[in-house]
Amino acid sequence: MEIKEFLNNNNKDVVVVQGLGFVGAVMSIVVSNSSKKDYAVIGVDRKESIEIIDNINNGIFPIKSSDPKIEEYYQKSIKKGNFLATYDTSAYSYASVIIVDINLDVQKNSDSKGNLNSFNVDLNPFKNAIRTIGQNCKEDVLILVETTVPPGTCMKVVKPIIEEELRKRHLSLGKIKIGHSYERVMPGPEYINSIKNFYRVYSGIDKNSAQETEKFLKTIISTDEYPLTRLVNTNATEMAKVLENSYRAMNIAFAVEWSRYAEEAGVNLYEIVNAIRMRPTHSNLMYPGIGVGGYCLTKDPLLASWAKINHFDSNDSLEQSEKGVKINDKMPHYAFDFMKKVFDLESIINKKILLLGVSYRSDVGDTRYSPVEPFYLNCVNNKAIVETHDPYVQYWEEISLKVSQDLDEKLDMSWDIIVFSAAHSEYKDSKVISKISNMSNVKILDTLGILKKKDIVKLNKNNIVKVLGRGDI
Repeated sequence: MEIKEFLNNNNKDVVVVQGLGFVGAVMSIVVSNSSKKDYAVIGVDRKESIEIIDNINNGIFPIKSSDPKIEEYYQKSIKKGNFLATYDTSAYSYASVIIVDINLDVQKNSDSKGNLNSFNVDLNPFKNAIRTIGQNCKEDVLILVETTVPPGTCMKVVKPIIEEELRKRHLSLGKIKIGHSYERVMPGPEYINSIKNFYRVYSGIDKNSAQETEKFLKTIISTDEYPLTRLVNTNATEMAKVLENSYRAMNIAFAVEWSRYAEEAGVNLYEIVNAIRMRPTHSNLMYPGIGVGGYCLTKDPLLASWAKINHFDSNDSLEQSEKGVKINDKMPHYAFDFMKKVFDLESIINKKILLLGVSYRSDVGDTRYSPVEPFYLNCVNNKAIVETHDPYVQYWEEISLKVSQDLDEKLDMSWDIIVFSAAHSEYKDSKVISKISNMSNVKILDTLGILKKKDIVKLNKNNIVKVLGRGDI
C-alpha cells in the first residue's frame, strides 16, 4: 500500500517512527493502539530492511517475545488498518510527530580475551538519519528522540541539523519542537508494559518543545498511574538515561568481581546476595552471570564518557564507568576459562557442547551483544563441536548461525558438556531437569545460577554440575 492510499484511509494525526527494531517496532503498535487518541502510524526503516517492512505489512510481526500483548496489539493495528511500514522517507512530510528509535553504536577495539583497548562513537549514521527528517518534515513537527544518545546530542547535533535543513527549504526555524524521552523498554513478558505502563522522564530543547512532548506522551502512556517527570533540558534527560544504565552495569561488574572471590573462598554467592537483599537499602544487589549483553548496558557508560570529553570539553573521562564495561566484557571469557578449570579440561577439542540459550536476556529473542557470543566463539576457536538451542531465536544474525528450537531433539543426543547460557523459563522446567539428570557422565555448567539446590542434587547423581559464583559445589 502506498503512503497516500494509507493516509486516505486514515484521516488522523500522523505519527512516524524512525526505526523498526526492538524499540521502534513495538513503540509503533503501542502508538497505533492508543486509547486516548487515534493515530495513523507509519514506521520507516532503511531499504535494506525490506524483509522486516514486508513482513509487517503482510501480517508477520518481526519481534518474537514471551509477551502475548505484542501479538494482540499488532493484530489490533491490522484490524484498525492504522499501521504501515515503509522505506519511503517522504512519510516524514506528513507527520505531526516523529519518534526517533534508531541505533547509535559504540565501536569497541577489544582483543581476543575481551580486553577493551579503545572505543569510539561514530555519530555519522545518526546524523544522516536526522538529516533525512530535516529534508522532509514540516516546520512545526515534534521530533521526539527516544534513542539513547551521548549527553548533549539533541542540543549540539539534532537541533543544528534540523535547522540547517529547514533553512535550505526556506522554512521557519522558530516552530520546530525537539524533545527527548528515553525508552526503558524491557524485552520479555512485560515488553508492552515497559513502554505503556511505566514511568517516563522527558524534556525539550525549550519550553514549548517540553510542553508538546508532554502532551504527546500523555496520549500513549498511562500517566495517571505512572506520572511523567520533566527535567530542565535535553542534556539532563540524555544524562539520566546513560547514568541509569551505567549504574546497573557497575552493579553487575561489582557482582562479577565478588563471584570470583566466592569461588575462591568456597561459598555460594547467590545465597549471600539473597541474605543481603533482605535489607531494603541493598535489595537491588545483582547476581553474577555469564556477562552483560543487550544494546544498553554494553555501551551506555561509554557513550557518557565519550560525551564528557567530546561534547563538554572535559579533560577527564568517566573512569569507573569505563572500568565497569571492561570488567563485564571479559566475563564471557572468564566463564569459558572457568568451564575448563572446574571440569579439569586441558583441551576441549572435539568435545560435544550444547549451549542452552543464545539470547542475552531470559524469555526474549534478542542476541544483540549477547555474552553468549564470545563464549560460543571461544568454544569453536578451541575446536569444540558446539550446537545451540533457544526457544526464541531461529537464526543468530550476528554470527550467521541457525539455532535449534527443538529442545527434546537436542536432549535426546549425547553431550560432553551442557551449558545453561540463558535463563529462559523453559530450561527451569522440572521435565527438562529430569531429562538431563537421566544422562550420564555429562559436565553441566550453570553460568547464571538458575539451578535450584534440589536440581543440582538431582543432576549430580549421574553427572557433574558446576555453577558460576558458587564455590560450595
